[in-house]
Amino acid sequence: MADGARNGMDLFWSQRPRLLGLAYRMLGDRAAAEDVVQDSFIRWRDVDPDTITNPAGYLTRVVTHLSIDALRVRQRLVPSYPGPWLPEPIGEADHGPMGLGEDISAALMMALERLSPLERAVFLLHDIFETEFSEIATTLGRTPEACRQLASRARRAVAGSRRRYPLDVKEGARLVEAFFLASRGGDVAALERLLTEDAVLFADGGGIRSAALRPIVGRDRVVRFCAGLARKAGFIPPEWRQEERITGTPGLVTLEADGLPQVTLVEPRVGRIAAIYVIRNPLKLKAFLK
Repeated sequence: MADGARNGMDLFWSQRPRLLGLAYRMLGDRAAAEDVVQDSFIRWRDVDPDTITNPAGYLTRVVTHLSIDALRVRQRLVPSYPGPWLPEPIGEADHGPMGLGEDISAALMMALERLSPLERAVFLLHDIFETEFSEIATTLGRTPEACRQLASRARRAVAGSRRRYPLDVKEGARLVEAFFLASRGGDVAALERLLTEDAVLFADGGGIRSAALRPIVGRDRVVRFCAGLARKAGFIPPEWRQEERITGTPGLVTLEADGLPQVTLVEPRVGRIAAIYVIRNPLKLKAFLK
C-alpha cells in the first residue's frame, strides 16, 4: 500500500469514533450509524487524501449528508411503526468506541426525534460538535444565517431535555433500583413517591413484544400501569438484572420470562423520575444478549 493510501486509512480510522457518534446521534440506530460510516469509508477510499485540505471536515460532510438521507427514509416509515419509537440503547462500555460523551441522554435523543433532519444536523454539528456556522453552511448548502435560524429552532425544541447539571451516578443508580423494586412489586405508594407529577413512560416493543402503544403521561397513569402489570396473572420476575448507564442514562438490563432482554431507563429530575423508557424490541437489544 502506498504511503498516501496508508495515511488516508489511518486518518479515517482515527476519525471513525467521532463519525459514529455523529451518525448515531442523527439516527438513534447503531446498525444504521455503522452503515453510514461504512459508506463514508467507501467514498473516502475513492478519493486522493492529498487533494482534501480538511479531511475531518470532508468526512463530516459525507456522514452528515448520508445521515440526513437515511433519517428522511426512516421518518417516512415511523408513522407505521407500532407504538413509540425509541432510540437503540448503547451500553456504557460502548460509549468510547461509538464516540459518545457526557452530552448524550435518552431524553435528548427523544427530543431530537422532534426535529427536522436539517435542524437535527445543525444542532448536533454546532452545539455538540462545536462546528462553526460557516462550515455548517458549506456542508448543508445553506447560508450561515439560515443555519443559525435552524439551530435556534432546534434549541427551543430540545431546551427541556438537556441536563442542566452533571448526572449524579449514585443518585441515578438509587432511582433505577427503587423503580425496579416498586414497579415489579406493584408498590403504589413507593411509585407515587418516586415519580414527578408530569412523569411519562414510553415503551418500544417494535410490534414484536407486548408494549404500550402510546406514551403514558402523568404520575397517576404511570402508577396504575405499573401496578397493573405487577398484578397481571402469571407475572414472572426476570431471571437476572444488571444496573449500568445506558445511552448516558441510569438503566437496568433484565432478562425477562420470554428469554429476551429488556432495557429500562429512568431520567432523574431533582431526586425523582421524570421519564421512563422501556426498550423491548429485540432488534434493538442484540448487544445485551448474554
